[in-house]
Amino acid sequence: MIEDFAFSDESCFIDGKWVIGDGPPIRSVNPTTAETLASTPSSSQSQVAAATLSAARAFHGGEWSRVSARDRSDMLSRLADLIERDQDRLIELIALEVGTPITSGRDLQIVAPIMFFRWFAEAAKRGPKAGLSQSLPLHYGSAVSQSVLLREPAGVVAAITAYNYPLNLCSWKLGPALASGCSVILVPSPKALLCTIALVRLIEEAGFPPGAVNFVFGSPSVTQQVAGAPEVDLVSFTGSAAVGAKIMALAAPSLKRVVLELGGKSPSLLMPGANVKEVAGPTVLRFCRNAGQGCGATTRLLVPQNVMDEFVDETVTFMRGLSVGDPLFKETDVGPLITDEHRVDVEGFIGRAIDQGATLVTGGHRPEALEPGFFFEPTLVTGLSADAEINQEELFAPVASVIPYRDLDEAVEIANNSRYGLNANIWGPTAEAIALARRIRSGTVTINGGGKRDDAPWGGFGASGVGRECGEEGLREFFEVKHVQWPL
Repeated sequence: MIEDFAFSDESCFIDGKWVIGDGPPIRSVNPTTAETLASTPSSSQSQVAAATLSAARAFHGGEWSRVSARDRSDMLSRLADLIERDQDRLIELIALEVGTPITSGRDLQIVAPIMFFRWFAEAAKRGPKAGLSQSLPLHYGSAVSQSVLLREPAGVVAAITAYNYPLNLCSWKLGPALASGCSVILVPSPKALLCTIALVRLIEEAGFPPGAVNFVFGSPSVTQQVAGAPEVDLVSFTGSAAVGAKIMALAAPSLKRVVLELGGKSPSLLMPGANVKEVAGPTVLRFCRNAGQGCGATTRLLVPQNVMDEFVDETVTFMRGLSVGDPLFKETDVGPLITDEHRVDVEGFIGRAIDQGATLVTGGHRPEALEPGFFFEPTLVTGLSADAEINQEELFAPVASVIPYRDLDEAVEIANNSRYGLNANIWGPTAEAIALARRIRSGTVTINGGGKRDDAPWGGFGASGVGRECGEEGLREFFEVKHVQWPL
């Protein structure tokens, strides 16, 4: 329980030291009970400035700038080992603060950051696959010249993370930043503050020198100050498209580079002939895991008209078998939403959908027995066009809509009818599904469930963001390329 966690007011980590924040307190709330977990003083404007200056000193000639690639790799490996060592404690803390059930917390919240930190530890030793130094062929112009491309760390990184997968998102940003030799100012969502503090304490234990990672937090003004700080060279942000646009505006005056991993309204497409009974369960879990609070959740379910009724029946049966409840209970499948305000927003979407003619097939309400927690039933709606609000806007909840199609051309048209393009899933014969995947505008397309990879990029088209995270493409975002040329 929460009594097992010792939270300290010394929660800002600046230049290798833990200090008490001088800003207003941040209240961490258990979404299962609506009770306060902790009240932590946030970072003041001067402390945020100190953190950015510390990161700049560390990168521009400080101890961190002199750490070898091998040693950076060893530190990242130690961090992965420490997460693995403390995984049970971290799973429980994430269940308390974020609401992820402990039964799925290991796979959703712990396995991936360990895997990604280890991948970036290996990448630190070798650098990007193109090499830290790459000779170009001789150039024959007015004079013969030789060239080399040098890949150097991008500089000071502002890493701004969302609440839903706190350790995962840190690994996507800190992994490549530290592997490349960048220094970092980490700014978490206040909704996952305690989880991120726990990770920063492990970063300290892993032996990173002062200034390599600084940690500040607070109101949106903290994010704004860090993103706009002159010392920052690159901003890596995960969150909504609306806030992503604000991050771009903050970065624009000094022309900072940005990597934005934003929202999604992802389709799950059932091809003709696919086994409805086999795919109903996995389809549901893709929009109900972590209470639907995932940017890649496939919440638009595209099915052939002739199997629409069968698909809905199988899906509803599976959904009604899910256990909604306390994430600390082993039988729980679906935990709470993060705040009551968010739940109210979701209820607004459902209400407007019904007003527009949607059929509420199952769910759509608060489980009264679980009040005052912020729970919402797994929900399925039908009867609305692809243009309807609920089929265009990201709800971040265990809510999906079934949309029938007549043929695959229409299915592709519906799948691409979105300002987002982050993720998609296709169920069907592999060869045909691969061909169909080429027609869908999405940064990732999984076929028949896909799989897990630590070397694949994540990111999307349109309002889903700018750049990529993870894998080789994600690593490259944290390097600048320098061309050096001389005559022969």
